Amino acid sequence: MTDPAFWEDQTNAQKVIDENNRKKATYDTFNHLVRGVEDVEVLFGMVQEEADSDLEAELQEKATQLQKEMANYELNLLLNGPYDRNNAIVELHPGAGGTESQDWGSMLLRMYTRWAESRRFSVETLDYQVGEEAGIKSVTLMIKGHNAYGLLKSEKGVHRLVRISPFDAAKRRHTSFCSVEVMPELDESIDIEISPDELKIDTYRASGAGGQHVNTTDSAVRITHLPTGTVAASQAQRSQIQNREQAMNMLRAKLYQQEVEKQEQEQAALRGEQWEIGWGSQIRSYVFHPYQMVKDHRTDHETGNTQAVMDGQIDEFIDAYLKMKLNAAG
Repeated sequence: MTDPAFWEDQTNAQKVIDENNRKKATYDTFNHLVRGVEDVEVLFGMVQEEADSDLEAELQEKATQLQKEMANYELNLLLNGPYDRNNAIVELHPGAGGTESQDWGSMLLRMYTRWAESRRFSVETLDYQVGEEAGIKSVTLMIKGHNAYGLLKSEKGVHRLVRISPFDAAKRRHTSFCSVEVMPELDESIDIEISPDELKIDTYRASGAGGQHVNTTDSAVRITHLPTGTVAASQAQRSQIQNREQAMNMLRAKLYQQEVEKQEQEQAALRGEQWEIGWGSQIRSYVFHPYQMVKDHRTDHETGNTQAVMDGQIDEFIDAYLKMKLNAAG
């Protein structure tokens, strides 16, 4: 950075600065944790020498806080993929089942929105297709924040709900499915060749939940990549030009991820397998009846506090998944 030539390429210079800042933050946090351990050790020694309720309370408070900080530090170290630090594009697609599955999609939409807000991430709705009677037909979100993709990539797959249906007058138990797709937002450094002849571009009027953001012009854009059938849509912006640019960026991200997953499949990797949205393919089950449990079928991690999970408290599942992947790689 002290080299005068360093600043001639502003784009590359900014990347180096960002990387330097991330490494400095990791280094500084490590030293902060070391000092925290030393402080707790001193307090522990004092408590052993003299029984003092105030000291014991202070020790408990500092040890609990240190444990939380260490867990968060460990989690960040697990996020070492090339795009883990990027923003995340999240798509929700309810499976067969009509109103039931579409309502389940809206519940997952709320869960991920609550989770993002708890981390002070921003959430932008890029595309929203409202359900016929309730819920959603599909939703695309842009979740912006440090390590958003690295954290949310654990959510990719089919999510299964078992509950007494609020839409069934006979109060029968129903099973619903919703697939979650997660992709990193890519910058211009990732070159994806897309021929204009391979694209089908449609425009339509934007719509939202409860009639929000409804435009009177065809500003929303849907782009289909004909060779693969991949679809990307955006209606978040007022301008058709802006929506088209956003949809193209999403399409690039989808095609890039497809190529990565193809390579991983060739190497017998589990990630990226294409599952039917139905029985036997779920990565996680949410059971509200006849008992309360959320269980991840990849890690076997489970909790009985279903309400907390639906309120966005999914970090324990994310952490378990990242540790599983780390152990499998090591």
